[in-house]
Amino acid sequence: MDVLDPEQLTPAARRILDAAAVLFYEQGITAVGVDLVAERSGVTKRTLYDRFGSKQQLVAAYLLERDRRWRALVEQPYRDAPDPVARVLAPFDALETWLDGATRGCAFVNALAELPEAGHPGRQVVLAEKQWLIQLFADSLREGGFAEDGALALQLMCLHEGVLSLRGTAPGVDAIAAARSAAARLLEG
Repeated sequence: MDVLDPEQLTPAARRILDAAAVLFYEQGITAVGVDLVAERSGVTKRTLYDRFGSKQQLVAAYLLERDRRWRALVEQPYRDAPDPVARVLAPFDALETWLDGATRGCAFVNALAELPEAGHPGRQVVLAEKQWLIQLFADSLREGGFAEDGALALQLMCLHEGVLSLRGTAPGVDAIAAARSAAARLLEG
């Protein structure tokens, strides 16, 4: 079964995915069973399996929906950026909105830690998201006329991912401002 497209959900599937999103993020993917997701969404386990096929597919749909929301949040300031530097920094600017209320850091990194199987469909969604972001950095650097051999895109990715890790481990630290400032300095050099 292919990963269910979150944009093509029935009302019951939407309730399932919404409940799963909260539970998976707050409690962890492996800690949450389909019984709890079904209960919280007000459906039977049979309905959950009819809509998603398996917990693996539900996890993948949850991550795919997060990925789509994240990309949309980054792409708007990226398109609207007034100059090449602002375009490169767009993923940092999106973090403030994205992380509002986030208590456990990056759902993608958390999922990657919980999904060690290379063939898990959720793991594939996470890896694709990370690859997309580093490619976005590389493309924006190239389009902006920055000397780019891959190292600068990787450095920006490391700064960006550091913010996501610190959000869960060092609350109260303004990691977004620190990383954005460091990224801007890298672009000056």
